[in-house]
Amino acid sequence: MKKTTWFILGGLLVALLLAGVVSNFASGSPDGLDSASTKGCTLDENDEITGGSCMAQNAKDAETADSPFADYGISGIGNSYVSTGLAGVAGVLLTFAVGGGLFWLARRRQPAESRE
Repeated sequence: MKKTTWFILGGLLVALLLAGVVSNFASGSPDGLDSASTKGCTLDENDEITGGSCMAQNAKDAETADSPFADYGISGIGNSYVSTGLAGVAGVLLTFAVGGGLFWLARRRQPAESRE
């Protein structure tokens, strides 16, 4: 195998390990937009709005909220660690497949007469 192939496979392996294992240790705290949108509201222990006035009161679920990969997991899998890890692995593989396919389509091809 060429060095380039080993490099790509090594990078894919690292990405799969990060997505499948390390993703479970990501922060559960809301990101900046979520945090800023709840300023002015009071929240209960489940982060549900119980009073006040804030931008998040008008928020609605996304149209894809019931899709198989919603909320950084795979629906139907009871274990949240396995669900999150598998969703990360599926995302890496899908991204790798799409990116690899685009590179394959865009690669320079040799003219027919130079291949002989």
